[in-house]
Amino acid sequence: MGSCFVIMGFGEKTDFQSNPQRVLNLNRTYEDIIKPVVEEAGHICVRADEIIHSTVIDKPMYDNLLSADLVIADLSTANVNAVYELGVRHALRPQRTIVLAENNFSFPFDLNHLSILKYEHLGKEIGFKEVMRVRQELTKKITALMDSPEPDSPVFLFIPSLQPASLPKAPAIAAAAPPAPSSAPMDQEQKSFAELLASFRAARDQVKAAEDWALPLALLKRLKAMQPDDPYILQQLALATYKFQQPDKKASLINAKNILSALVPQTSSDAETVGLWGAIHKRLWDATEDREHLDEAVRAYSRGYYIRTDYYNGINYAFVLDVRASRSEGDEALVDRLLARRVRKDVLKICDRLLQATSVAAEPGLKHFGPGPGGDEPFWIGATKVEALFGLGRRDEADLLKVQIFAKERERLGTASWNEASLNDQLKKLGELLPP
Repeated sequence: MGSCFVIMGFGEKTDFQSNPQRVLNLNRTYEDIIKPVVEEAGHICVRADEIIHSTVIDKPMYDNLLSADLVIADLSTANVNAVYELGVRHALRPQRTIVLAENNFSFPFDLNHLSILKYEHLGKEIGFKEVMRVRQELTKKITALMDSPEPDSPVFLFIPSLQPASLPKAPAIAAAAPPAPSSAPMDQEQKSFAELLASFRAARDQVKAAEDWALPLALLKRLKAMQPDDPYILQQLALATYKFQQPDKKASLINAKNILSALVPQTSSDAETVGLWGAIHKRLWDATEDREHLDEAVRAYSRGYYIRTDYYNGINYAFVLDVRASRSEGDEALVDRLLARRVRKDVLKICDRLLQATSVAAEPGLKHFGPGPGGDEPFWIGATKVEALFGLGRRDEADLLKVQIFAKERERLGTASWNEASLNDQLKKLGELLPP
């Protein structure tokens, strides 16, 4: 049995090379394609976030880049860490390195001779047929490489006199084994990053009230100690901080703002970061009525919307434009109201396209790998369409659709949810802003 070390991002990462910008759930690539194929080939498969380590991943990562019998690198979303780690592997070992990437990926420099297995990612999921196709191609590559003495590293290909690293072989990969006893402090992390991330998501899914954010917040702080600069962790930490509302609502928003500032949201090209920045300032406006927060919310949602052309940033952009119009006069108010209507018309088209895609993905045979009807995203797409119709004065259509999506949500959950109250509250606020 051999060992395979996987180089790639984890969880949801923004693909800056796509236009409009997308968020890819890279766990789908790992769990649906890479890991099943590697294990079927008889190898232990581990990604960096599955290794238990004491805060810093660098030592076990370099050990595995050297010692792993096979390395698979997925460069999707132009992950700079993955590109760097691939370079380290190519410098250490002449053979048995496979490179994958989503279709939109293009190398930041000229390496046309490097073979890259491309695949199509749908965002949250990967289509069933594509999963099966890439599994087959990856299986062929693993079989061919494990039996081939030919170098696949460009370093050893172009410098044939170079000798592979001859350092002592590192211990075999072990994702679940506890760390060896040492004199390390008692608060040393005893779980892998992947385990903590799974615990965080499970805790987040159970949140029903502000005080319930205490556990997700504590888990995020442990995750941040392991990956202090990861954008996803910082985004989630900022979100959990203001949702927790401690020590009070305003203070929690300011704390969240300070956390997110590390990602430079004023100039960031990440629509997730920019949209969250808008949400924080929208709530700071509600708490303080400081016009600077309102204007910053408008700027943030605007940038997020035009970066990604998505329903979340779009509907919030339209809403804060109407808020600002309600506090302005003359041409300024008129321009904001007209722009809000234009954005809502575009948001309707986005929602219709997404709802159609969700309906198609729910067909038999696609449920496991496709976007599918699971989770509450279909509700929020429908809720966004309701708000867009309401804001455009199409109240009867909005009311009819609201009844339909509430019925579907109750069927999914078996009861009414806070989602319904949230939508009704938002429609009430919007109704107070719009002219009679």
